[in-house]
Amino acid sequence: MRVLIIGAGFGGLCLANGLSHQKGIQVHVFERHADPSKELAGYGLHLQAFPRRNNTGRKSVGVPRSPTKTCSTQGRREDLRQDEADVERRAVHRFEFRDILLKGLTADRDGTNANATVQWGKSFTHYEQLEDGRVRAHFADGSSAEGDILIGADGSKLKVREQRLPHLNREHLGIVIICGRYQLDETRTQDLPALMTDGSLNNIVPYGEGWLFVASFPSAEGESATDTPENYTLWAYVIPKSQTPKDAKALSPEQLRDIALEGIRDWAPPLVTVVRDADLTTVAPIVLQSMPILPEWESSNVTLLGDAIHNMTPMAGVGANIALRDAHILTDLLIEAKRGNLDLLDVVRAYEHKMRAYANDAIALSRQIAEGASSDGRLERWMFHVLLRVAHASPMVMKATIGKNAFGD
Repeated sequence: MRVLIIGAGFGGLCLANGLSHQKGIQVHVFERHADPSKELAGYGLHLQAFPRRNNTGRKSVGVPRSPTKTCSTQGRREDLRQDEADVERRAVHRFEFRDILLKGLTADRDGTNANATVQWGKSFTHYEQLEDGRVRAHFADGSSAEGDILIGADGSKLKVREQRLPHLNREHLGIVIICGRYQLDETRTQDLPALMTDGSLNNIVPYGEGWLFVASFPSAEGESATDTPENYTLWAYVIPKSQTPKDAKALSPEQLRDIALEGIRDWAPPLVTVVRDADLTTVAPIVLQSMPILPEWESSNVTLLGDAIHNMTPMAGVGANIALRDAHILTDLLIEAKRGNLDLLDVVRAYEHKMRAYANDAIALSRQIAEGASSDGRLERWMFHVLLRVAHASPMVMKATIGKNAFGD
């Protein structure tokens, strides 16, 4: 069996790792970037499960916090405290996680080459169905590759979905998030509460308007793509919808930072500090888009994985976990096909049926949280606050909220 994967993102690489050591399965990953040193889009990940091969994964908490009392005028460091149940997640840099996945494709346990390759600088253009039932992928450099199945894992700005499901497109939500990084050194780390520097995931949610997400991403020395550790606290401020600028991308980093500062002007000093003193080269807007609820479609030997099919807002914090779930299910089904227990079309049908169920739950939840985070009506904010506390009360509640299959059986 020959498996073609378009995109060397987390979902595609996890799928490749799952299949690469299976006899009789050849995996070929094609990535448009020229080499693995290309910086990945985004800031960091919080994963339900993380390969504990180094210390880059940090335990985090998913706790909605209200700055109306603990983070507003009092401003004491001890007011920023952890007093709710932990949600088992891990904070990790994107490139560090990607490097771990790439290392898993280099050799088998006995030192021999794995049955997988990653080809860089391969920009996918289109695919064609062949008369023998196989599929051929074409690339911008004029090359092509043939396989039994093609998986589009090329992210939200994809070409596979454009051809496979041209009617299915992301929707603009009219919501803008401002993000930035506060670089950490020894002094800055000591001056901030531990929960802002230890990898914790913190959602600061007042009953009034605004939302601030704060999480640190400590880098383990020698484990990054550049072997240069980078430690920072990430913050993300959701602009209330009534205050959303018409063209946020036209604003300067200083203007964007000042919008966020105005929104948290009476919050605790540590929160104001990380926004005010952020590295301006990292301050940027994110204009939220989301896939609609996924309808059913007729399956073929071309399918989609991760953001390529269920791109959602980052507000539920489960996008990467859902992509890994996709890879897990597809890996198991493809192995069954290689053993002769399923044909490829049955594999795709079963995968897409399962994926739509949990992905639609996650899409709906992430969109609901985004709408609530950007609302400024009193009743809407109160209901939103209740939703967050219920959703994050425990891992079991979170699983029930977005569907048990999002994280596992």
